[in-house]
Amino acid sequence: MPSSASDLYDVAIVGAGSAGLSGAVTAAELGLSVALLDTSAQVGGQFYRHPEPALGAVRPEALHHDWSAFRSLHRRLESVESSGVTRLAGHHVWAVTRDDADNADAWTVHAVTGADGDGERPVRVRARALLLATGAYERQLPFPGWTLPGVVGAGGAQAMLKSGLVLPGRRVVVAGSGPLLLAVASSLAHAGARVPAVVEASGYLGYARHMRTLAANPHKLAEAAVHGAALLRHGVRVRTRSAVTAVHGRDRVEAVTVSRLDRDWRPVAGTGRRVECDALAVGFGLAPQIELATALGCATRPAKDGTSALALDALQRTSVPGVWAAGETGGVGGAQLAIAEGELAAISIAARLSGRPAATAGGHVRSLRRRRDRMRAFADVMAAAHRPGPGWTRWLDDDTDVCRCEEVTAGRIREAVTDLGARDARTVKLLTRAGMGWCQGRMCGAAVACLAATGGDVPPSAERRPLAVPVTLAALASLAEPNTTPEPTGSDSTDGG
Repeated sequence: MPSSASDLYDVAIVGAGSAGLSGAVTAAELGLSVALLDTSAQVGGQFYRHPEPALGAVRPEALHHDWSAFRSLHRRLESVESSGVTRLAGHHVWAVTRDDADNADAWTVHAVTGADGDGERPVRVRARALLLATGAYERQLPFPGWTLPGVVGAGGAQAMLKSGLVLPGRRVVVAGSGPLLLAVASSLAHAGARVPAVVEASGYLGYARHMRTLAANPHKLAEAAVHGAALLRHGVRVRTRSAVTAVHGRDRVEAVTVSRLDRDWRPVAGTGRRVECDALAVGFGLAPQIELATALGCATRPAKDGTSALALDALQRTSVPGVWAAGETGGVGGAQLAIAEGELAAISIAARLSGRPAATAGGHVRSLRRRRDRMRAFADVMAAAHRPGPGWTRWLDDDTDVCRCEEVTAGRIREAVTDLGARDARTVKLLTRAGMGWCQGRMCGAAVACLAATGGDVPPSAERRPLAVPVTLAALASLAEPNTTPEPTGSDSTDGG
């Protein structure tokens, strides 16, 4: 294992969620030295987020599905951490560059330590191969009142519960689109929240047109049945083809308006109904987090849900030699798919570094690819079923903030399109500053692109940015300084403490 900053790891893995963990333990078991970088202090990513040990949770698995899969990965990590994996927690990766100083096939991962740049220290990690397992972030679509305190992301509500053991409110409406809503609602209800309704903008009939794909993924049907039973047990009503089109309240959420939608997600006049609540958990699916990859020039593809994902080959390779990706970066598909892709990527990397074709791994690779393809097919069905319709922009009035960071309203964006001739999100950004704030368009990017598009649909977007996360000038200045040795972190406690 590398002992100094000038040494090379065999592979650097960015992201310690399902895909990154699977890739790390598989690569280490195949004899590779691994640097595993993640922003969090604990492994597991968003899906397997769990309470800090100081909270004293004795049953973290109660808030998770497939906890046994994570436990297995973590035990494997513990067995190889002393010999094959250097875990670098609390590392915010802001760029990756090709290392052409003395080895054209090496990569340098640039990171800073510290929470949100507070007391940050620059770190560089060099490796012969790169595996990007950076996951995804929530996609949000704005509506009147969405900036009120008490409106949180659906995934954010689940993160609050999993990591902090707190609820966003006592009476929580869950709304948006996608299967995450069912998981969030059942978790909140199980934890003691009153959930008046799950408001799903799409429907579930789209799945029925793909019975063969459903039959090939029985574990997904089982998950849906578990969530459905939990909601039925807690008396939670699921309202399909509906959306929260307004939030009401003075200092925080007091109620929401739920309206019926037509097939294009346009609100049906006269169908608005007021639902009392003190919190709203809302999300419209997930968007792959691919900034590091696109900065390297990796090719992307339009995903079925209107987002952009990385274009990957059968062995998880990107279009850039030496760079692999796994998990949500290739399209949102869940933890089990991510685990399979992480393992497949690690096998491919090991074969490449040893000069052997991956096919020499024989039947296991073929079986792994079949399992990956089966789950990826389901992910495509799921993405298409919950793709936002173009009519959602009818929810917005001109005073609705679209870009929260820069306080740019829907009216200003429409003015840029109709009066100033903007036809794409980049031009709208230049004219209004929408997407130029702290989040760099992660919250508003999809909405701005949709409002700028003449057809109203959400066009895929994959901007190339030199910096994946905000960094200080001091971190940039460190590029001219000698390399900094990363400090590995010890094993974390994940069994509840």
